[in-house]
Amino acid sequence: MRTWQIGSVRVTQVVEWRGAFPPSFFFEGMTPEQVQVHRWLRPHFAHADGRLIASIHCFVIESEGRRVVVDTCVGNDKPRKVPMWDRLQTTFLTDFEQAGFAPKSIDTVLCTHLHVDHVGWNTRWVNGRWSPTFVNARYLFGRLEYEHWSLAREASNQQAMVDSVQPVIDAGLVQWVETDHVLTSEVRLEPTPGHTPGHASVRIRSQGHEAVITGDLMHHPVQCCEPDRATRFDVDPEMARLTRRRFLAEQADRNVLVLGTHFPEPTGGWVVSVGAAWEFSLAPQFGPD
Repeated sequence: MRTWQIGSVRVTQVVEWRGAFPPSFFFEGMTPEQVQVHRWLRPHFAHADGRLIASIHCFVIESEGRRVVVDTCVGNDKPRKVPMWDRLQTTFLTDFEQAGFAPKSIDTVLCTHLHVDHVGWNTRWVNGRWSPTFVNARYLFGRLEYEHWSLAREASNQQAMVDSVQPVIDAGLVQWVETDHVLTSEVRLEPTPGHTPGHASVRIRSQGHEAVITGDLMHHPVQCCEPDRATRFDVDPEMARLTRRRFLAEQADRNVLVLGTHFPEPTGGWVVSVGAAWEFSLAPQFGPD
């Protein structure tokens, strides 16, 4: 568990899973040797053998008396086509409570998009059915995002819609939002399309401090120095590339804490310009804007 203070806003990370993959799991055709060239990725983001390290976690934002869960990981007991995610049995919910967050204390759940590894703990298996985990929360689902997945035929994500999205709708807990929705005076969404059509990131501004939760506009810090690397999971790779480049250019060399939704520990850092691209720095180097 890690926490960050952005002005009066507190952000807490709760990790469900952490591991390493061959780079081709994320990026088609990428070799370990191409990862090894970027020595700054070691030891936090890549192993010496070129495997990329990644994390699945949620963030809990505390702002103006509200508790907002951003992305709900894979979830337990869910049948999934990715073997490492199939019918997981993790201690996530126990860890969540030990971090100080009873599920009943959460008033808002926000999914940056509706991919399988961002909606799982929306529900849990209770008395033979999928029931909302956060019973006192409003679940913020993007209208555009839901429309896309309601019509899409990708089998890999349809099961997630059945067991992690539809039960929340049926329970009457959903609030349909646009990609620029304002949650509090300190927290808002901003559109970052490409990975999925309705993808949104989360911008935090408080007392002169600033941070952003990426969602999946980037999956790994290697995309800072190779921003044109599209992941195998992008719905619109060209739009995702343009969004990522714009995002990196806008955050670069500023005092903006970037919290990567799949970045492994230490997860938070700053974008630094290096030649025609960028790197992900673990130490702040910039004064206030």
